[in-house]
Amino acid sequence: MWHRRILVSGMNVLDVASGGGRHAISAAELGCHVTAVDREPERFKKAQEYADSQNLTVEWLSEDLKTYVPPAMGFDVVMVFYYLDRQRMPIFLEATRPGGYLIYETFLESQRERGWGPTSRDHLLQPWELPRLIGPFEVVQYREVVDVAGDRLAALASMLAQRPLP
Repeated sequence: MWHRRILVSGMNVLDVASGGGRHAISAAELGCHVTAVDREPERFKKAQEYADSQNLTVEWLSEDLKTYVPPAMGFDVVMVFYYLDRQRMPIFLEATRPGGYLIYETFLESQRERGWGPTSRDHLLQPWELPRLIGPFEVVQYREVVDVAGDRLAALASMLAQRPLP
């Protein structure tokens, strides 16, 4: 996992569309200060209880991602897993500090052939679309694969990108 290679204790991390909180917990266990955002707080309730029991630093925010605006340049790392909103992408990019990283993974349009997951074009990437969406960020690593997700196959685009220093 790319996040285990770049996350360092003390970093400020934003987990967008945190869901069950798996990635937020992983970052917090590495010593990061995590802000986890999801619209439905019941989705991260178990992760919140676990984080509290382990004294992990996670701020759990219940926010609508269509209106939430994170602090500009407030995070060393922004993580986005299985969420796509092309219109709001610049807002999440702006949350990354110069020299900071964007970790992004979501479904490709070919996911429809798998019979599960999102079906709307609004929530599925075209081949090689993700690198074009990140503007001035520099792609460190990128892949498009069919990989195992749980017990099913998933068509995914995964990227690690870095915001250039001024």
